[in-house]
Amino acid sequence: MTEVIVELRVLPKDVEVDLEKLEKEINSALTPQKILREPVAFGLVALRVTKIVKDEAGQIDELERKLKIIEGVGELEVLKVTRAIY
Repeated sequence: MTEVIVELRVLPKDVEVDLEKLEKEINSALTPQKILREPVAFGLVALRVTKIVKDEAGQIDELERKLKIIEGVGELEVLKVTRAIY
C-alpha cells in the first residue's frame, strides 16, 4: 500500500496558548515527522505539522479528529497531500 505525506496548519485558539505544550501534545497524539512554527500575524504563530499516513480513506479525517480534541487547538487547515515515493 502506498503512503501519502499530509501537511496541516494548526492554529492555536489565541496568542496565549503555550506553543511548547501544544507541540508536545501533538507529538504524543500523532508522532508527526516534522513540526515547524510559522508566524501568522499579530503575535499568532501557527504550527505546520507533517505526517506520513497510509493512502486509505479516512486517514486525513482521523488526523483532524486527533488534533481537534487537543486543548489549545483552534483551526486546522490541510495544506498539502502528496504521494510518498521511496
